Amino acid sequence: MERKGTATVVKSAGTHYLLSELPVWNPFRAEIRGKLRLETQTETNPVAVGDLVEYAADAGNFGSVALISKILPRRNCVIRKSANLSYESHVIAANVDAAYLVVTLYYPEIKPEFVDRFLVSCEAYGVPAIILLNKNDLIDEGPAQLGTDREAFESIYRRAGYRVEELSAIEGRGIAKLRREIRGRVVLLSGISGVGKSSIVKALDPKLEPKVNEISSYYRQGKHTTSMYEMYPVSTGGFVIDTPGVRGFGLVNFKPEELSTYFPEMLEVMDGCRFKPCTHTHEPDCAVKAAVGDGRISVERYNSYLGMLDEGSKYR
Repeated sequence: MERKGTATVVKSAGTHYLLSELPVWNPFRAEIRGKLRLETQTETNPVAVGDLVEYAADAGNFGSVALISKILPRRNCVIRKSANLSYESHVIAANVDAAYLVVTLYYPEIKPEFVDRFLVSCEAYGVPAIILLNKNDLIDEGPAQLGTDREAFESIYRRAGYRVEELSAIEGRGIAKLRREIRGRVVLLSGISGVGKSSIVKALDPKLEPKVNEISSYYRQGKHTTSMYEMYPVSTGGFVIDTPGVRGFGLVNFKPEELSTYFPEMLEVMDGCRFKPCTHTHEPDCAVKAAVGDGRISVERYNSYLGMLDEGSKYR
């Protein structure tokens, strides 16, 4: 007898998955139907963590592997251009209530182009994004310049309309607030290798066992610790998706004329542009360029926009 149902993908490791019928946490193994895999060749991962899927399993054998037969429509996702040029894109996570982008100033050094591309993707695909500035214990113990850099970074993104929360997974600073926000929700933790995503998961719930590693002191880069996309149940409520560190973030399916609409600070003023559509580069009487000139839009974010515009659809 066949058992059928709908469940959420909670772990992805190649062609093997774990599913659970959330909010109940009871993971079971699953694989994807061959035909379904062929139908989704535009993505490196036809099924992503957070996807809601239909499955069938042998009701008389609880150790059997379920078969994923259908991926239900996503309400949102975080997606990037894949480094593997034979594919179109890679879905980092789907159906999330929020994406927390974890960054650090120097351990490893922050990559503004990565931050801005991640935020643009979230805006485009309907995912609320919050920035977590982790390892603030190292900033507090470092030279005075680090504190100034922190203020400058936070100012840029708060002016753009984003929440920036200071965090220290090691000291537990900011963890209680984050734990409250996660309750009853499915959220994503993402960022480049070494920023402390897995350490944050561990701080949220000490019973969880994500892999944690230290920064390579020679390269100041994170060692690749998380190799699988995995969702964790937090004992106080809610679910957190931990992902491998991402080194590059290429944009997927963006038209040059729509790119600026995914910068909230540009969207706020662009109705004042003389020409529509306006690329905010060479046109006269451009409200976005005027806002850059008077400091309402940061030069750093504007230059990031110009870089994406110039690069077009190429992977970076």
